Amino acid sequence: MFGRKKDQDSGGSVVGSTTIEWESQYKEGNIMWKVPRLIRLNDNIVVREDEIAVFFRDGKVLTYFDKPNRYALTDFNAPIVGGLLKFFTGVEQAAEVYYLQNRYIDGKFGSQGPYQFVDPVLGMVNLRIFGEFRWKISSPENFVNQFVGTFAMQTSDAIESRLKEQMVLLLFNAIGKMKESGMKITDLATNLQNIEQVVLSNTQASFGQYGLEINKISGLTISLPDEVQKAINTKSEMSVLGVNYMQYQAGQAMTEAAKNPSGGAGSMAGLGVGFGVGSGIGYAMAGQMGQGMYQPPMKQCPKCSMMMPVSSNFCPSCGETQQQVAQKSQGVTCPKCNTIVAVDSKFCSHCGNEIKSS
Repeated sequence: MFGRKKDQDSGGSVVGSTTIEWESQYKEGNIMWKVPRLIRLNDNIVVREDEIAVFFRDGKVLTYFDKPNRYALTDFNAPIVGGLLKFFTGVEQAAEVYYLQNRYIDGKFGSQGPYQFVDPVLGMVNLRIFGEFRWKISSPENFVNQFVGTFAMQTSDAIESRLKEQMVLLLFNAIGKMKESGMKITDLATNLQNIEQVVLSNTQASFGQYGLEINKISGLTISLPDEVQKAINTKSEMSVLGVNYMQYQAGQAMTEAAKNPSGGAGSMAGLGVGFGVGSGIGYAMAGQMGQGMYQPPMKQCPKCSMMMPVSSNFCPSCGETQQQVAQKSQGVTCPKCNTIVAVDSKFCSHCGNEIKSS
């Protein structure tokens, strides 16, 4: 998550001196620094704007300083450090001090193992998740008690690893709940921001116990296997083109045949075969598309001008009968099958019945 510099060995002039401070060149990339000697009465603790000094003994936090100042641990400074004096005047007159970063820190997370998403169409899909988050220590007491006292973690790497794992678990849980609500694999791309907000709303319950605050989640990326991504892209293209899978495959075959014609006189037969296959597929597609676009012959209602198929006996708009209109404009009606034939017809073209002139 962060670049690392060599840890500070002594914390300023610790050896042979009473002044303790976290030197700036050792802070970058480190969340926490443990002073490498015990703090005693009469020592001085320097705390800057972006630091918190936490006093720790017997597995728990005694107190902490989060205001910038130089704190002298003496009887003369009792109004400020009085809370510590009672600990330093007992049998064990010493304590550990941990310096913490008092600012927002940017980190990255990523799933080490795949998340198995069961999609109703694509089946089981393994997802990889990556993203960024911004956090800070909101409760120094809880932070040190949990990570130092409970988990025995005293390095930035160990703490960051724990935060990454917890963030990934929250994301897996959010995706699982949204999947139960009907979200599919094809919906992931349009729901990334929604997933981020769901995770962010649950961070307080998960990270608050560690004394941490997450205020931003961004850059969420959900990676799909190549074959699944290809299937989703194909589905999108089919939707745009308005074709089914067979039509799409036929079109792809035609495109490939056109891009890769066989070369040389000896390969003209292959070119002919490729062209023939492509043409056959093209005709088949044209026939299917033609059927979808075919419209029967139309006529106009003389009463309301509504267009309708010529076979309609009544206007669907005004209900006007069309039989007499058809008889007058197009011919006469066969008395046997009611087919309209030309006025001068002697026999019905549909059933062969003799048409007697009136």
